[in-house]
Amino acid sequence: MILLQAQNVSREFSGEQLFSQITFDIQEQDRIGLVGRNGAGKTTLLKMLIGQTQPDGGQIITKKGLSIGYLAQNQGLNTDNTIWNELLTVFSEVIALEQEIHKLEAQLGDPKIIANPEKFKSLSNLYDQKQQTFKAKNGFGYQAEIRGVLNGFSFGKEFYDRSVNSLSGGQKTKLALAKLLLEQHDLLVLDEPTNHLDMDTLAWLEKYIKSYDGALLIVSHDRYFLDHVVTRVLDLDQQTLFSYTGNYSDYIDKKAARLKSEWKTYEKQQTKIDKLQDFVNKNIVRASTTKRAQSRRKQLEKMTVLERPNSDDAEMHFHFAAKHPSGNVVLTVKDAAIGYEADHVLSAPINIDLTKHHVLGIVGPNGVGKSTLLKSILGLIPFLSGTQKLGTGVEIGYYDQEQHNLDDRKTVLNELWDEHPLVPEKDIRSLLGSFLFSGDDVSKLVKNLSGGERARLLLTKLTMQADNFLILDEPTNHLDIDSREVLE
Repeated sequence: MILLQAQNVSREFSGEQLFSQITFDIQEQDRIGLVGRNGAGKTTLLKMLIGQTQPDGGQIITKKGLSIGYLAQNQGLNTDNTIWNELLTVFSEVIALEQEIHKLEAQLGDPKIIANPEKFKSLSNLYDQKQQTFKAKNGFGYQAEIRGVLNGFSFGKEFYDRSVNSLSGGQKTKLALAKLLLEQHDLLVLDEPTNHLDMDTLAWLEKYIKSYDGALLIVSHDRYFLDHVVTRVLDLDQQTLFSYTGNYSDYIDKKAARLKSEWKTYEKQQTKIDKLQDFVNKNIVRASTTKRAQSRRKQLEKMTVLERPNSDDAEMHFHFAAKHPSGNVVLTVKDAAIGYEADHVLSAPINIDLTKHHVLGIVGPNGVGKSTLLKSILGLIPFLSGTQKLGTGVEIGYYDQEQHNLDDRKTVLNELWDEHPLVPEKDIRSLLGSFLFSGDDVSKLVKNLSGGERARLLLTKLTMQADNFLILDEPTNHLDIDSREVLE
C-alpha cells in the first residue's frame, strides 16, 4: 500500500530553482535512502513531506490517518522530565488503560457487585475487553520495550532518573530517536540519525531498523549505514530526483551505468547533428543538392536535442598547510579531570603526550566528555584538576561540531574576507570554489546554509588560518559522502 506520494513537487529559493518535477512514492515497509550533495535540498524536501512547509508547485498526498515521525538534524528533547518518565509518555494510553483495569479488578472484588449477577457480568465483559486491548497494545511488555531501546542507545539504569536537560546535545538527540522508535509510526523520516551515535549504538540501530514494522526514509552521509539498511535510493541530483533499487553500493554502480549510457546516446546524437549540419552548410547553396540540404535542415529542426549529461558529484579539493612550524612537543596533559562541576567528573585521570606529525583519535560513548576534553584543552572550560601545556609555537585551529564559529549575519564571502581583509577577493572566491561555493553561492547568508554547507565553510576557514595543530570535533557529521572521502 502507498503511504505517501510526491507529484511534480518543486521549490524555489531566493528566486533560484532548488529542484523541480520531483515524483516518487513511499510504500509500506520501504527502506529508502535520500542522497545528494550538500545544499541540494534534501532537508527542504523532507520538511515538505512531513507537512512542515508547502511545495511551490506540485502536491504531496498521504494515506488517510498516516502517522509520521520526524527526526531533524541535531533535534534533541528539551524537558525537565527524567529519561524514564519521558519515554513513559509514549505509552500514556496503555498506562491509562492499565489503571482502568485495576479499578475494574477492585470493583469485581466488591461484595455488592458480586451479589448483583447482572452488574457483575457486565463489568466482567468490560474487563475482558480491556484486557484484550491491553495485551494487543503490549501492555505486559512496554516497560521491557523501553528498557531494551534505552539499553540499545547506551542509557543504562543509572540514567533512568536523570533529567533529560542534564544530558549532552548528542545524548538528547539519541533520546529523541529512541522515543521516535518506541512511538511506532507508519513512516519514520530521519535526517542524519547517525551523527551522534557511537559504533556500538550504530550497530544496534542497524539491527533494530531491519525489523521495524513501518516505512523509513533516511538522509545519511554514512555510506556503510546506508549499505546495511536501505533497499532503495533516491538521488537528488541536477535539481531533479532519480530512483535506484538496491543499497548504496548498488546505487553507485547503477548511477555510473546510467550516466555512461546517457553519454553514449548524447554523443551519438551530437555526431548525427554535426553530420547533418555539415551537409546543410556544404549543399544548401548548390542548386543540384539544395532540396536534400533543406530536407536535412528540417530533420535538424524536428530533432529533440538531448541535454549534455551531468551530475552534481563535484568534489572538494583542498589541503591543510601550516604557516609556521611548531616545536616537537605539541600538547601535554597530566592527571587531568574534566567536567562542569567538582562533584560531577566526566573522566579522570587523563594523560596526553602529543608530538609533532602525530594524529590522535579520541573515541568513547556519548556523554563521556570528548567535546568537554577538547574545550578544556582550548581553555574554553577549565580542567577540574591536573595540568596542560602547549608546546613552543603551537597555533590551534578548532572545528566546533556545533558550528558556533560562524556568524549567521554574514555572507559566505564576508565570513572569510572579514578575517583576511588583505587577501584579494578573487583569491577568496577561488578558495571558496575549491570547497564547492561557486557563483552566487558566495553571496548566501550563513544562516541560510545547510548543515553540510556550514561544515564546508568551517573547513575553508581552517585552511585559511594555516594553523599547525588542528582540533577537529566531529568534522564529518554534516559532510556528504564525497566530501567525507576527500577529507579522509
